[in-house]
Amino acid sequence: MGSIFYFVHILGAVSVGYYLLLPFVVSALMKLAAPAQEGSIAAVRTFNRVAQYGLIIQFITGGYIMSKGSYAVSWMILVVVIFIAMLAIGGIMGKSLRLGIAGIQEKRDISAEKNKLCMFSIILAVLLLVMLGIMVYPW
Repeated sequence: MGSIFYFVHILGAVSVGYYLLLPFVVSALMKLAAPAQEGSIAAVRTFNRVAQYGLIIQFITGGYIMSKGSYAVSWMILVVVIFIAMLAIGGIMGKSLRLGIAGIQEKRDISAEKNKLCMFSIILAVLLLVMLGIMVYPW
């Protein structure tokens, strides 16, 4: 049973890995024409949703793996806080993605949404890098 959880945990990690690429995707998105931006933002929204599900998978399988190991309580709290932050920021970013698509369809300026996407994508990438560091080098 344990090896299945490790396999599913790795699959979740692959889906969450999208957040490492997201700042580059968003910066390229800024340079596109409006019709191309709409399709690109829709794709980013879909991938964000997949990564959100991946984070939930990571949370469940990681909880199981943590229950079978002996980790410092402070390490476990830090991991949970970072996961919750990533889930929250990904969810907040979903609103900006939705508003960006609606703005393009209504032919209004979406620069505020694009700036938020840029900020959220960088924060998510940094949080994921911190999480990877914590996972590779547990206390």
